[in-house]
Amino acid sequence: MGNGLAFEWLVALRFLREGRMQTLLIIVGVAAGVAVVAYISALIGGLQASTLTKTLGAQGHITVRSPDDLVQPAAMHPPGQTDWVETQPRAQRLRSVINWQTLLPVLQALPEVSEVSPMVSGAGLALRGQAQQSIALMGVDLERYDRIVGLRSKVVSGVAQLAPGEGMLGRELAADLGVQVGDRFSLQTGSVTESVRVTALLDLGVRDLNRRTVIVPLRAAQSLLGLPGGATSLDIKLHDVWTAQRLAQDLRARYPYKVESWQENNAQLVSALNAQSVSTGIIRAVVMVVVVLGIASVLVVSVVQKGREIGILRAMGTTRGQILRVFLLQGAVVGALGSALGLGLAVALIAAFTHFVKGSDGLPLFSITLPWRTGLQVALLATCCGVLAALAPARRAAAMDPAQAIRL
Repeated sequence: MGNGLAFEWLVALRFLREGRMQTLLIIVGVAAGVAVVAYISALIGGLQASTLTKTLGAQGHITVRSPDDLVQPAAMHPPGQTDWVETQPRAQRLRSVINWQTLLPVLQALPEVSEVSPMVSGAGLALRGQAQQSIALMGVDLERYDRIVGLRSKVVSGVAQLAPGEGMLGRELAADLGVQVGDRFSLQTGSVTESVRVTALLDLGVRDLNRRTVIVPLRAAQSLLGLPGGATSLDIKLHDVWTAQRLAQDLRARYPYKVESWQENNAQLVSALNAQSVSTGIIRAVVMVVVVLGIASVLVVSVVQKGREIGILRAMGTTRGQILRVFLLQGAVVGALGSALGLGLAVALIAAFTHFVKGSDGLPLFSITLPWRTGLQVALLATCCGVLAALAPARRAAAMDPAQAIRL
């Protein structure tokens, strides 16, 4: 603040002090609006981050597979000749990605890519005594796959390791089979059966996945599923998950493979996230409109109440510009003080949510924090709204005729 604004600041603060109750009420109103906006933003942000983490925690951001088998259309007939032909879709067989060993380092070298992991996956049976469960068999390179989905962080019992003859399985599947770490069970795929020792039980975050997932070494799955040296898919992890759709389109244009992004595999989730973002934007806009109207209404009343003082100031030589700045500064002060109080209230609400809202395991449902960037944006927005709300009352005050104002 330079000396040129000292007079305006002095008058603005004096006007605010004289109307203490009005000033206090509007600051509380601004604080409530800022708290709602900041809390809702943090809540939706935490919910979306948690949802994405759980969804992408068990899959790559982009998956590369062999193209589907397609039935060739019947030969074209001359015009005017009609044939009634029924085409049945072809049953899809388990196939390896062609030249995946050559493709893997090419994908790994892309600047957007963090990690690439080959996988062999297929259906099978898990057998132990009288127990028999249908499973989704996954063969992976443990080190690479761990960097894709953080597999070691999902271990609830045992140690994540995949030597020949070893495997890891979901904890619900382990309960169904009656096995623990160190026990053995059999994997059967077609006419091939192999004994596997359990090294770890996993919690993949989704009960259905825990009930059917078995992870074995890549070579073991290749043998069990009849794909020696093959890989049914390449899972790709990106530095930025939101670049997946664009990169998938680029890869489809460059290579003859079936390339799918996580957005395409989770279209309903993406729609839900977009709907949440739109709803949050609407709430923020409505709350800020209420804040603007509240500040404007108080300052309009202040102009009427301070009409005589404004007239005296104008008669003493105060310019219209100075009067205008006095009321704009009042709006800025109210907005700034309300923002500071509102951010403190938002932090308190977040702490209360974290403390009182817990899942069945006694832990918070999801992490919720107020990023400093979000807090700063909300505070600046509220302060700007305070100045904007003061604009109309300020122009009205500046336009007052000194003689008429003094007679009020």
